[in-house]
Amino acid sequence: MSGPLFDLSGRNALVTGAGRGLGKEIALALAAAGADVRLGGRTVAPLEVAAAEIMSAGGTAQPWPFDLANEDATRTAVQRLERLDILVNAVGMRDRRPLAEFDMASVRKMIEVNLISAFLISREAAARMGPGGRVINLTSIAGPIARSGDAAYTMAKGGLDALTRGLAAELGPKGASVNAIAPGYFRTEANTRRTLRWPPGWRGARPWAAGVSRPKSPARLSSWPQTPPATSPATSSSSTAAI
Repeated sequence: MSGPLFDLSGRNALVTGAGRGLGKEIALALAAAGADVRLGGRTVAPLEVAAAEIMSAGGTAQPWPFDLANEDATRTAVQRLERLDILVNAVGMRDRRPLAEFDMASVRKMIEVNLISAFLISREAAARMGPGGRVINLTSIAGPIARSGDAAYTMAKGGLDALTRGLAAELGPKGASVNAIAPGYFRTEANTRRTLRWPPGWRGARPWAAGVSRPKSPARLSSWPQTPPATSPATSSSSTAAI
């Protein structure tokens, strides 16, 4: 693990959705900067793979499997931590289809995964955070930039933007900062098949899609809000990672 942007030695982090995609890359980046990382997610196997990758590079990580949709499991997973300095809400899902084809069970699932789970674990994590604590929510450019066929996802991620501001207002006076990273398109496992289907010239005509690459940029950006607190910690910002 070479070239960390910041020193996070001695800090404990919990990253949800850490078994793959942006969540995994963020966990790798935090570990490279010296954080002791807990890898959160529902499926054990990819968490074990990510932990092995971190440890083989000299970092510290543990798989931390639990179901974020389960309130009791989430509470137990956080309570197992003596202290939590950094929480990254990176778990998410996307379901694209025309508005008329959405059943309400699918809409509720989208909101549950992308928004309610972040609220739930942030509520539990706040009790473990002292001054200097950090919460990062992975939102999306889909929040402010709507597209046809993406209404439910846009709604959920827009809600996560709003939650970021609400958490900042509440946790800021206690010395914690809350920020959001709004990724563009990255060639994660979930996006690879979709981006490879884009016809020639299609990406260049759409600035929001022009920077599709491996998910390194938001991972490195995630380390920035973890640095020592500013004089006014009640901050909320959203950084767009597009390349």
